Amino acid sequence: GWYTPEGLTALLRQDIAEAHAKLNDEPTDYLGLRPYQVRAIRAAEHAIERGQRAMLLAMATGTGKTRTCIGLCYRLLKTKRFRRILFLVDRSALGEQTENAFKDARLESLQTFDAIFDLKGLGDAKPEPDTKLHIATVQSLVRRVLYTDGDALPIDAYDCIVVDECHRGYTLDREMTDGELLFRDEADFISKYRRVLEHFDAVKVGLTATPALHTRDIFGDPVFTYSYREAVVDGFLVDHEPPTRIVTALAEDGITFRVGEEVEVYQPTTGELQLSLLPDEITLDIDQFHRRVLTENYNRVVCEQVAKHIDPSLPGKTLVFCVNDAHADMVVRLLKDAFVAAYGSVEDDAVQKITGASDRPLERIRRYKNERLPNVAVTVDLLTTGVDVPAISNLVFLRRVRSRVLYEQMLGRATRLCPEIGKDVFRIFDAVDIYSALAPYTEMKPVVADVKTTFEQLARDLVRLTDEKLQREVLDQFIAKLARKRRHLHTSIAERVEIEAGMDVESLIEWMREEPLPNVRTWVAARPRLAPLLDAKVVSDGHGGVFISHHDDEVRLVEHGYGPGRARPEDYLDGFAAFVREHANDIPALLVVTQRPRDLTRKQLKSLRLALDRAGYPEVHLRSAWRDRTNQDIAASIIGYVRQAALGDALVPYDERVAGALKGILALRAWTAPQRQWLERIGKQLRQEVVLDRASFDAEGSPFISHGGFARLDKVFEGKLETILGDLADEVWRRRA
Repeated sequence: GWYTPEGLTALLRQDIAEAHAKLNDEPTDYLGLRPYQVRAIRAAEHAIERGQRAMLLAMATGTGKTRTCIGLCYRLLKTKRFRRILFLVDRSALGEQTENAFKDARLESLQTFDAIFDLKGLGDAKPEPDTKLHIATVQSLVRRVLYTDGDALPIDAYDCIVVDECHRGYTLDREMTDGELLFRDEADFISKYRRVLEHFDAVKVGLTATPALHTRDIFGDPVFTYSYREAVVDGFLVDHEPPTRIVTALAEDGITFRVGEEVEVYQPTTGELQLSLLPDEITLDIDQFHRRVLTENYNRVVCEQVAKHIDPSLPGKTLVFCVNDAHADMVVRLLKDAFVAAYGSVEDDAVQKITGASDRPLERIRRYKNERLPNVAVTVDLLTTGVDVPAISNLVFLRRVRSRVLYEQMLGRATRLCPEIGKDVFRIFDAVDIYSALAPYTEMKPVVADVKTTFEQLARDLVRLTDEKLQREVLDQFIAKLARKRRHLHTSIAERVEIEAGMDVESLIEWMREEPLPNVRTWVAARPRLAPLLDAKVVSDGHGGVFISHHDDEVRLVEHGYGPGRARPEDYLDGFAAFVREHANDIPALLVVTQRPRDLTRKQLKSLRLALDRAGYPEVHLRSAWRDRTNQDIAASIIGYVRQAALGDALVPYDERVAGALKGILALRAWTAPQRQWLERIGKQLRQEVVLDRASFDAEGSPFISHGGFARLDKVFEGKLETILGDLADEVWRRRA
């Protein structure tokens, strides 16, 4: 495409070298960001300075990608490196959330972004000349770029595009019917998505927690990565306990229908319930539950078991993932029944379905996030990515997924900190053995779901659409789908189609190809029974429809499984002890922890946590295993677990250790009043950080920075602060039998 005169003039006036010089000198402290967020911004700016036209920032869900983007966009606009930025999202819920974030975030002089720069939101079709940032959905840009005659957005409308959740593809549970018209499958989504991005002469910055293959194809390898495990170790996200597996008889054995058995079969396309005799024996495993068989008894016993572990009247929200909308309706009903049975009553709004088919889904999401009720949300895909509800403390999986990307995004709904409800871990309830289901699939499999569009939907689109290009696209899809199906159309269905259409299927395909488009639309509109006929399936052979199961079910096993082999807690703890002994000389921090804890630095502690994490021994899992083994819940800190395994130290709650150590230090001498106050504050900080070294006092975010950092406090303690910190560490980790 061609630049507009205005865009070309702006491009010629731009001084890129000067902009980057300003970026390098621009401070970051007023942004109020965490250290890794600043590093992410700097990495993107350096990539842009090197001339990179596309780049990827990979940051774990819950680490503040949007807040990082606000800082990045502000700096790029303030220094005039870019003239106008497009912030692209793939659904309106994320767009609304992003717009609110830009309006709430405080920047220089405590002003918000929209008070400094002109901001346009989802309701604005095009940017104005003074617009600096425009938030839009992929779907709206597809319409404005690919399906607009004469008034398309010019290629210079934006010179930078920031794409949030850029791994995303189009999923089945959606709140935007426009997407239904624009994206039929994964390949089609990626094609249109790329065409939109490539339409503009702009630098592209993608943000995601889980880069998929097509993400790397578009944006390249990450220029910055901050993983979930790093964020947990740094204390910015919460970890989860080992998943609680709920194993039922039907889940383990499958559902079997015998030869000649009369079964109920539900036809989703027609709403009919039929009785059918089966010519073959059919066994359906848990992967097919609710896709090929509806089994209320299985869901009932699972919901009853979940209710034993979750009280909806207590703080902390729960998110339940179902197979489809009908399954979600069933689970809402069964969960309410289970809560009533377990606790005597349940509030009307405590459990709600929030899917694309819900009434006013965006309003329901807002209530789930901001209000006490609903406390339990039952969804399919609508809440899997991008929606930020820190109070989520429980995830329940009643569906399998075949994408590690999607699974990690689902887990990401519960990783955020929420100190106001005392959240320090989150729990996973797995009723579908999701780990085994994911084993054959790679971590980078794209998320986009294959939307199996029905003839009925295509016919409805063809009749109601007004844009001729879209009409032609839908008709082409209708013809292609019919051409694929004609060889597999059951004789009885083909005969009924011929009666309804007045011609056989071959003739119908040929006629639709040759007849003028307006005539085809009128003809289809006059035959509303044709499309449902084409969607109908013959189920007598057991290969169509949805079976209704009345098989009884019962819970066989509820357990925590530790590590890849789902070891028993005692075996897991024995494995941890063996690991500590075997690697005492390989991992320097292990030696320091066991022999010289006063010399342990924050950097060494982080490396130790990451090493143990990679080996499958995160602190949360060790604590959970100890609780399962001894019925004692002891928050001993990772150092306490290591010393117990290596030296046989008693496990003592870490807070008790710090309190005892501080008491001992205070009793050593007659401290001045300021010194005692500072020791109390140091003890409080030690409870949070586990290790306090010289660098801790001057680290970004430290509560001591505003009081002069290490240098000033060292003077308060007459130049002996480092020695006091060592004595305090010795006292904390003093051997206890």
